[in-house]
Amino acid sequence: MLVQTKYFGQVECGEEQELHFPRGLFGFEEEKSFLLLPFEGSGGSLLCFQSAVTPHLAFVAMNPFYLKPDYAPVLTGEELRELGVERSEELCFYVLCVVRDKVSESSVNLRCPIALNDHTRTAMQVILETDAYQMHHPLSEFGKRKEGSPC
Repeated sequence: MLVQTKYFGQVECGEEQELHFPRGLFGFEEEKSFLLLPFEGSGGSLLCFQSAVTPHLAFVAMNPFYLKPDYAPVLTGEELRELGVERSEELCFYVLCVVRDKVSESSVNLRCPIALNDHTRTAMQVILETDAYQMHHPLSEFGKRKEGSPC
């Protein structure tokens, strides 16, 4: 299928690349289908959740483990069942970014990650039941990553 995107122009992708969000994203519950596209030169740590239906709707996301290797999101039993897994460790996680002109003022939401079952391509945004993570973590709080660090 050919998809018009916000940041990448037209891209060709197969239906197997589509991610299905049965609940949509917070504030965008009607949007059920997204593509996860990497930004060139980011090494896979900076990505884009692009709506497969609405060309101008795209969310910048990051691999939270690149920023915080000890990030440990835990989903509820109901969320795990909906995603078809038994443990949170079986899922991939991404956090949404608020991008500012001054990059150091940009932030990520570690409290409400997107959890993805990579085998079924089913995803959902969740609210973690912990005070360990907030909705606005400035990128500047994470400091610089060393070359070769795990993400």
